[in-house]
Amino acid sequence: MPFLPFNILGIWFRGLLSVAILAGGIYLLRSWYEHSHVTVITIPRGDGLTPEQRKEQMQKSIEDAQNGVGPRVFRFEPGWNRPTAELAGGVALLLWATVGRWIGKGIFRLTLRTGSPGSSVPGGASSAALKRESKKERRRKSRQQGAGVRGRLAASEPEADEDPHSDRSGEVHTITRADGSLLRVECYGPIDGPPIVFTHGWGANSTEWFYQKRHLADRYRLIVWDEPGLGLSKKPDNNDYSLENLASDLEAVLSFAGKRPAILVGHSIGGMITLTFCKVFHQELGSRVAGLVLAHTSYTNPVRTTKWAPLYTAIEKPVIIPLMYLTIALWPLFWLMTWMSYFNGSMERSTHKSGFSGNETRGQLAFITRLSPLGRPDVLARGMLGMIAYDATDVLARIPVPTLVFTGDQDETTKPEAGEYIAANVPQGRLVTLSPAKHMGLIEHHEEFDRNLAEFAASCQTSLIAG
Repeated sequence: MPFLPFNILGIWFRGLLSVAILAGGIYLLRSWYEHSHVTVITIPRGDGLTPEQRKEQMQKSIEDAQNGVGPRVFRFEPGWNRPTAELAGGVALLLWATVGRWIGKGIFRLTLRTGSPGSSVPGGASSAALKRESKKERRRKSRQQGAGVRGRLAASEPEADEDPHSDRSGEVHTITRADGSLLRVECYGPIDGPPIVFTHGWGANSTEWFYQKRHLADRYRLIVWDEPGLGLSKKPDNNDYSLENLASDLEAVLSFAGKRPAILVGHSIGGMITLTFCKVFHQELGSRVAGLVLAHTSYTNPVRTTKWAPLYTAIEKPVIIPLMYLTIALWPLFWLMTWMSYFNGSMERSTHKSGFSGNETRGQLAFITRLSPLGRPDVLARGMLGMIAYDATDVLARIPVPTLVFTGDQDETTKPEAGEYIAANVPQGRLVTLSPAKHMGLIEHHEEFDRNLAEFAASCQTSLIAG
């Protein structure tokens, strides 16, 4: 799911809900165990007792049993009773808390097998077979559009579309930074190809660029990196997650492009890092940087460019920021809560709601969901605090290189108006709206994203040659 400052509210809610589900299951099982124990009634022997005394002792034994006094034994009697309901409820909640995600997948697959041909994926996507057929039809139409970059991209796609997975098969490099961080960098494609540097979204890692590595590495030099503290990169010793420091990291990664001007591609916070790079290292634009690609990103504090901006702005200082510091202080406990929400399936549900419009495949949704619990909560919270202090509004009009901006027409995390503002204020800005798409439109519509990216990169190279 996206990790932007206001998302901390949903993350905490989901974590506490996960704890409540587990605690509810434990409580019901404990209650079932208690209610399945019965107190034994001791029947007094009649030796040396008068009938009245024996009757009095019998009455006392019954009263003791009713008050829970005396020896108790376990005896569970299935049926329509309270202990049975507690047992069923406790087991159901424990299963939900620990393996709910996989139970949901099993029910979904069973529904597809036994349901009608029009059975749909939760969230609106059609069945897997219909999805593959739809993508094959789009590829067929793309191949008919002629030669050039568009035709080459379509021809290079695999015949059967593949769901993303954690691909780290590139050349591995590391950069040691002065702040103690160790950046993991991977390179793909021909060493003499035009370079493209990719900066991923917050809470993800460089494997986010799976489709771009598959579709573009045949003719471009792709440079991907894990931001500090995420993926396989070590976090900075000074815990500096300001956008300026992250932009300095990007400048270091840019050295792998060599002497050839590169295209900088950024998604979400990756776009913010890229725009901050333009502000801090403005002299590099046009010499080391040939163009920018900004996907689902903002030009200022992302709290101001989300759907519920007025509400989140009002509670930013009294609620959102304190929650981030609380997350930093309690990060081991919070990390456990995050994994619990992954196991019970609530994380996948929220990832679908915030990241996708409903046309994603199950594999795409599962891949992005798996990235979410991998990042340390204190790292994520510090990065969110860095975003709150971010503003690159004043640099937009001074960007001298071509800039391609992607937005999602249904993106509520970063409203499309933010991308429209960037494209309108950058002198050579161009806007592409993915539809229907939310914050993970570059995954959901990777074919269209990669096609436009390839065309843009080719046009930048042509301009360099002509210049």
